[in-house]
Amino acid sequence: MENLNMERVMADYPSFVETALSNRFIKHPEVIKLIAGLPAVFKAKELGLSAEGRSLHLIEWGQGPVKVFLWSQMHGDEATGTMALFDLINYLQLDKHSIALNDLSTRCTLYIFPMVNPDGAERFTRRNAQQIDINRDFLKTVSPEAKILKELQATIQPDFGFNLHDQLTLWSVNGTKRPATLSYLAPAFDEKLSNSPGRENAMLVIADMFDAVDSLLAGQIGLFDDEYEPRAFGDNFQLRGTSTILIEAGGLLNDGEKQEIRKYYFLSILSALNSIASKSYTQQKLDHYFSIPKNNKQIFHMLIHGVLLGDIEVSIGINYEEKPNLDGAGTTKTYVVQDIGDLDILSAYEVFQKPGATIKGDITLYEDANFDLLLGESIILSFKNGKLESKV
Repeated sequence: MENLNMERVMADYPSFVETALSNRFIKHPEVIKLIAGLPAVFKAKELGLSAEGRSLHLIEWGQGPVKVFLWSQMHGDEATGTMALFDLINYLQLDKHSIALNDLSTRCTLYIFPMVNPDGAERFTRRNAQQIDINRDFLKTVSPEAKILKELQATIQPDFGFNLHDQLTLWSVNGTKRPATLSYLAPAFDEKLSNSPGRENAMLVIADMFDAVDSLLAGQIGLFDDEYEPRAFGDNFQLRGTSTILIEAGGLLNDGEKQEIRKYYFLSILSALNSIASKSYTQQKLDHYFSIPKNNKQIFHMLIHGVLLGDIEVSIGINYEEKPNLDGAGTTKTYVVQDIGDLDILSAYEVFQKPGATIKGDITLYEDANFDLLLGESIILSFKNGKLESKV
């Protein structure tokens, strides 16, 4: 795969993006329809059923000796990885990249599990129909989805694994005040955060992945928290010898449905596969992995500077809480006053700093936003009982 040109791939992206998946609210029938339409070069099989009886499927591609397992949407409301996987599946069918794809096919076999939690996806909730967090069910393995995922890893015994998730949009990249649009991690396999050859291989692939994508995202990639979680699948797959790579999709301004983020998510996966197939990661240094800036929380969804609250000038940080609608096909955002005071060292997706602006209404910490931000008689920003009414 040495011939893979990432700039060319991104230029070609509109030709292979999976347009049937256009928002975060992907449902099981959409995934099944896409799988049913795959050409014969992809081997698809049913693995079993979710708690509510929805079918779970695995897609296999390639015939190489290096086995790569990619799974997504363990949490039903984290669909960016699923969109990126179907973009990848479309990309694998492009004739114009045939040389690179032939190299990948002969060196690697991909095992793709695109939707682990279809019951959660139906509701757009993190947990499954049994109210179990599948990614905290490795040890007890009470959910059918966890049993299938655990058995797959034991059966395939993959060399590399990709654990695909979404994170909160309020994570930022240390030292930048920018959103962590993507975060990477080679999960720990013990409390000491020890290394092993397998975990180090994951770190080296991530270093390659970071090099390929960081310049396109202008410093909006962070290193996810590596605290050990003994119940999680990534930590346990790492322990069992699969070099496991976590990818998390965060936030990007004006990209609520993550249609821009999915491009960089896809490119992250593809660049990692390139690294694995070409073995370029063996030329990387661990120090490069550890030099990736870490995640922190230094941003708000909205930040208002320089307003009078009583007789003092303050900044006001506003975040929204997002809850799924009953039909699982959308969400409702409730805006909350998250902080008041000196917030000059922090940032936000949207910053309002208008000299002479005034507040009409009540500002109460940790309560729903219920005020207008005015410049003279004009309303710049308006909240009513936690709902965003208008914004200029």
